Amino acid sequence: MDDDDDLLASLDMESIPKLAAVTPSTSQQISGSSGSSNSAPATDAPVVIAKANKGNCILVNPKQRGNPLLKAIQNIPWEYDDIVPDYVVGTVACILFLSLRYHNLNPDYIHARLKQLEKKYELRVLLVQIDIQQPQNALKHLTRICLLADLTLMLAWNADEAGRIVEKYKLFEHRPPDWIMERAEKYPHERAVRALTSIKPVNQTDAMILLQNYGTLANLINSGEEKLSMVSGLGPRKVKKLHKTFNENFRS
Repeated sequence: MDDDDDLLASLDMESIPKLAAVTPSTSQQISGSSGSSNSAPATDAPVVIAKANKGNCILVNPKQRGNPLLKAIQNIPWEYDDIVPDYVVGTVACILFLSLRYHNLNPDYIHARLKQLEKKYELRVLLVQIDIQQPQNALKHLTRICLLADLTLMLAWNADEAGRIVEKYKLFEHRPPDWIMERAEKYPHERAVRALTSIKPVNQTDAMILLQNYGTLANLINSGEEKLSMVSGLGPRKVKKLHKTFNENFRS
């Protein structure tokens, strides 16, 4: 029996739902406080331990003292408190922090933390900082744990990004689900510019010049390599890349 099977056996089986994906819906992640109540929770409801008089602060486990991500939390107050997770970012939302380097050295650490956390909190985030060169195997292992233990997996590539993620969860605690829905573009060519700049090495200036010259994306795609080379500021490398991209077959 491997570590993952040990974890599955040690957790309360009734608390592990059958998941189809690593994360819950986006609106549930951000609006983790929806549906909460001041009355005592039912027997199978998540245990809420965040103190009411500290509801405007991010609560930080003292064991996180010295974590560089705390320096990135600048738009909302935080304070140390005696809590089980590493960060409490809402009345029903918490975060466990883990660096991949530490996980590789101490693979049983996350198992122990989950046993301590038990069934507390509706939204449970595992915030992983990628600080090793080859993270694929470690992430695969942690993804499986998240599926088993009903965790939302969030990735950060440095301490500043990790701190901003913690901060955003608290800032968005009371936002309605439709607040994070995609907004329509303000300008007619905004989507076309985004599409063109996804082609390396085309930048935003190149994309805007191309659209000014051709008017529509369809006209641009149907243009030949010779005509593209006549566009001001567009070098031969970009012309070849654009022409090649426009003439590639679409995959189903």
